[in-house]
Amino acid sequence: GMRWKLFADLAERAGDDEIDVSIDDSEPTAGDALAALLADHPELEERVFTADGDLESHLNLLRNGENITDAGLATPVSDDDELALFPPVSGG
Repeated sequence: GMRWKLFADLAERAGDDEIDVSIDDSEPTAGDALAALLADHPELEERVFTADGDLESHLNLLRNGENITDAGLATPVSDDDELALFPPVSGG
């Protein structure tokens, strides 16, 4: 399966900062992985999606440490990937 790493308030909300998900699809995307995460942790949905069902524009989405926010949820992923979601780092 894939592993999600969650940061900041996302991890606090989920109660965990690493969550494993499995996807049945033969050609899964980051969107499928996110759907699997939210199926397990529906409390994250309002932090991750806008009212229109789009990914919150300020969230950063990484696959194996590489920022995939531009391609976003359409990005292909494979079974042993590590995905990460983190909110913007607030400057001080």
